[in-house]
Amino acid sequence: MTATISVRGLRKYYRMGTEVVRALDGVDLEIGKGEFVAIMGQSGSGKSTLMNILGCLDKPTSGEYVLNGRPTHEMGGFELARVRNEEIGFVFQTFELLSRATALKNTMLPLLYSRRRWWGARSAAKDALHRVGLGDRMGHKPNQMSGGQRQRVAIARALVNTPSIILADEPTGNLDSATSREILALFEALHREGQTIVIVTHEEDIAGHAERIVRLRDGRVLSDLPTHADPVHRAWMEQAAVQLTALAGRAAAAAGEAAP
Repeated sequence: MTATISVRGLRKYYRMGTEVVRALDGVDLEIGKGEFVAIMGQSGSGKSTLMNILGCLDKPTSGEYVLNGRPTHEMGGFELARVRNEEIGFVFQTFELLSRATALKNTMLPLLYSRRRWWGARSAAKDALHRVGLGDRMGHKPNQMSGGQRQRVAIARALVNTPSIILADEPTGNLDSATSREILALFEALHREGQTIVIVTHEEDIAGHAERIVRLRDGRVLSDLPTHADPVHRAWMEQAAVQLTALAGRAAAAAGEAAP
């Protein structure tokens, strides 16, 4: 499998007074073209720092990050900005939409800064909105849409520049359970179409939609396994199944007591 993302010996250190914080402390990671990967970890594990570096929003203290054969760790600010625009689609927990712009204009935004496709921005944005099921909401502004629709606009914006990877940071964090399932189903559909997706989350049920889980702890990779083989996820699934069975039993008992 061709590696879209290749990370070797990645380190990111911060100095806070006399203390050195090792946010990333020697991370090795490869993500192939078309993979759907979840990055997990508790607060302070380094997952947000890794996300920022994978998104070319930050540079490592040392180590290598190669994206589609391009060594981003050697790039300056201008080159990194170009890579962000042309190679990476971002989806955030808080949607990050322009409140006064329509869905169509929000989706067009990345193309207006693109040297490759700005002249076809409107047509490409319409195609992206149709792709996420919002062909009938193009003229709506964010305050005229539900949370799920707003996140679909954000996904359309991420797709509009045909990026190599989509980076999603807690993309269902502001959504209810039913809407979260719809958004995750959309990610799964995009994955089936061949889109490379990296999702950062702390929720096991969200990670379960990926085909692989990378767990971080203290700035290092703790495990990197297929989702079905991840022992933490399997234990969580078993516990969830027991809890659901118990809830169903209590509901049935309550229904029986209520019956005349």
